[in-house]
Amino acid sequence: MTTYKEIFGKYVKNYSSDPSSDAEGQVWYNSTSGTFKSVLASAAWSSGSPLVTARENLAGAGTQTAALAIGGTPFTVNTEEYNGSGWSGGGNLSTGRDLLGGTGIQTSGLVFGGRTAPTTNSSATEEYDGTSWGPGGNLSTARRYVGAGGTQTAGLAVGGYTTAASNATEEYNGSTWGPGGNLNTARLLQNLSVGTQTAGLAAGGDNGTVSVTSTEEYDGSTWTSVNNMNTARYSVAVSGIQTSAIAMGGSLGFPTVTTAVELYDGTSWTTSPASLATGRTAAGSAASNTAALAFGGYNGTAVTSATEEYNLSSSIITAAAWAAGGNMSIARTYVGSAVQGTQTEALAFSGAAASPPAAYSATEEYNGSSWTTSGNMGTARYYLGGAGTQTAGLGFGGYAGGNTTATEEYNGSTWSPGGSLATATRFIRGLGLQTAALGMGGNTPVTPTSLTSTEYDGSAWTAGGTMNSAGAGGTAGLQTTGLHFGGSTPGKVTEEYDGSTWTTSGNMNTGRQLLAGAGTQTAALGFGGYIPGNANSVFSESYDGSTWTSSANLGSGSYGLGGAGTQSSGIAFGGGTGPSPLNVTQEFTGEITTENVKTITTS
Repeated sequence: MTTYKEIFGKYVKNYSSDPSSDAEGQVWYNSTSGTFKSVLASAAWSSGSPLVTARENLAGAGTQTAALAIGGTPFTVNTEEYNGSGWSGGGNLSTGRDLLGGTGIQTSGLVFGGRTAPTTNSSATEEYDGTSWGPGGNLSTARRYVGAGGTQTAGLAVGGYTTAASNATEEYNGSTWGPGGNLNTARLLQNLSVGTQTAGLAAGGDNGTVSVTSTEEYDGSTWTSVNNMNTARYSVAVSGIQTSAIAMGGSLGFPTVTTAVELYDGTSWTTSPASLATGRTAAGSAASNTAALAFGGYNGTAVTSATEEYNLSSSIITAAAWAAGGNMSIARTYVGSAVQGTQTEALAFSGAAASPPAAYSATEEYNGSSWTTSGNMGTARYYLGGAGTQTAGLGFGGYAGGNTTATEEYNGSTWSPGGSLATATRFIRGLGLQTAALGMGGNTPVTPTSLTSTEYDGSAWTAGGTMNSAGAGGTAGLQTTGLHFGGSTPGKVTEEYDGSTWTTSGNMNTGRQLLAGAGTQTAALGFGGYIPGNANSVFSESYDGSTWTSSANLGSGSYGLGGAGTQSSGIAFGGGTGPSPLNVTQEFTGEITTENVKTITTS
């Protein structure tokens, strides 16, 4: 009798618990459950971190883990880069535009055509080197809704709109555009980014009047009609190569959008059982039909920043997300927090009740599900700094009818006086431990936006290094490896502290103040905050020691909130939205990847 080993070249392994990873198709016996199991591939979409700036009619390029989002309505110059977990700012286009074509990779991108005003088509081409855009040769014919394919040195511009739907193809050699073979069906091919200059694909779109299902393949000189798509739609995002493409979303007629996904195998289109979570049109896209990316677009109601990842894989990806935790007993803003606390051992103290504010002295402890009250602070206040842990907390400075120098230490049940600050300060920010803390920035009677930092050794405060930019931002880390981000002016600056000197690092994507933070100097999470015109910010960003990228949005935006935990397991609590203090708690869980383990049965 033929054995499993002879058929598949592998033995059936024996484990007492399922392994954390194994090859797809590998079968093992779980001796604890008494079952045979295997890892199987499946197709699924998962949420990615949102774009920094929501937009539609943008171009996409690159791969799922190194993508570009380029331009978009209203005629923006913005470029964003995706690293597989979040978006960050890239180099700006020279010419702001939407409805443009995009292709290539993140370090060697190409865009062309588009629209620079409601009725003004563009012929401009730009090349990206991973940092900045530079000019390339102009298209022969200015057009918008143009499809794209190929690379930076061998590009393909397909169809689009001049004064009517176009069937023209142009080929790029890295410096100039020349004519290629005409499409059989003239059409608008917005968001098409498929194939190479000698193996291209055009699918869907509209002919200027109605949506089409026609698909054509290009061999470097001639377009040939092949099997149609299953669903006619326009402004559909199509990515991949000629023999392995994916079509995502699109419009079925304004304002109706679709979540439908189709896969092309080089012969025919099939409808995928895995649909987009957010139906959309005019989105950007990148990658292939086994690892795709869809971002931005119009969801039928509004322009969206939503990003989704498609994977045909043996792994299951659970997206990073914020979830509701137990509410605080007291709604409050400008709350103090032990920033070295954890998601299951957090500490909140003092804060303000309403506008005009009334100071609290109350303390609450969080156990991972609910808050309980503990000993009150000696001085009721708000706008204070915080540091330490749930059993060794530190609160200092703030406003108590006037700026205060008062410092208090918490032992897990009661507060006692500590060494006073040298200068009475409100809006002061804190980080570190009870015996090695750092206070920074704030507002003193002499300096409205102080650059001063001060170090605490468990008994006394001494002068630390001078900041480069005004504080009132978010914090993370320890006294000798500290991090401050955002703040009063200009609101995006990040600074790192080495125990004596502050050094600027990569800016945040969204400028704001009075936000909260969690994590370390090289792995931080910033969330919430105040943005003029958007007081209750929901934005989160993740920091890797040099660059900030977008992360999952808070469920409820606020500023003056407390924060603690790590980059992958953070907690946010309290804060305010205008005059209203909040008692909400939100818990952050980073992206998790697990194997798609299935139990083998005979049925």
